[in-house]
Amino acid sequence: MGLKQENFIREFCECFGNGSYDSRADVNKILSMMAEDVEWQLWVPGGPVIKGKPAIRAELERQKSFLCNNKCNIINILSSDTLVMTERKDDAVMYERDAPHHMVAVYALNEQGLIREWREYLDILDMTQKMGVSAESAASGRGTDSIN
Repeated sequence: MGLKQENFIREFCECFGNGSYDSRADVNKILSMMAEDVEWQLWVPGGPVIKGKPAIRAELERQKSFLCNNKCNIINILSSDTLVMTERKDDAVMYERDAPHHMVAVYALNEQGLIREWREYLDILDMTQKMGVSAESAASGRGTDSIN
């Protein structure tokens, strides 16, 4: 059950990059896979909720300014007709520092099979500690203040 939905989300994850320095998120392709009234929560708990394609486009473009070498590595995937969950161990370079992170992403799909809700469950403190920066620094967009 849900193989079509799982393949759709696998394709979606591939839009974020192949792990090379030159690859960046394919924002147009990503947005084409979303409903008009889409909501994206960047990290749960406590992360911002971004509503609508224009706001998500702006956030993805902002992230491209400091994020590279991104690759979503799906470890496990589970689905129904309208819900897909992935456990991932992603690679990325953020603010010129390795930023590996383990996360769960949940995607709710609408009747047309497009993403209407996207939640990323991520321990932001764990990721920033691996990067060697403070969570406040990463959240503010500076990304350079050392925690040591």
